[in-house]
Amino acid sequence: MLSIGIKELKAKLSSFVEKASHGEKVVITDHGREVALIVPISSERSAVKALIEANKAKWKGGKPIGIKGIHIKGKLLSETILEERH
Repeated sequence: MLSIGIKELKAKLSSFVEKASHGEKVVITDHGREVALIVPISSERSAVKALIEANKAKWKGGKPIGIKGIHIKGKLLSETILEERH
């Protein structure tokens, strides 16, 4: 994981965005204190975007709605969480 100060980030922003687009995480510091993180787009976000582009889902920034053709295997997440608590 890379670490960069704000001043250097301003001067070289495009190169750090490029690094993030290739999977690298970049920690942004302000006077030596970590304040933010530049991360690559997640595979989940990419999958949702592909569904939107294929008109299989609609998304306005919140929880995706109207997803068609998605079949989830296994137990519901809520069931798994409840089992883990016991």
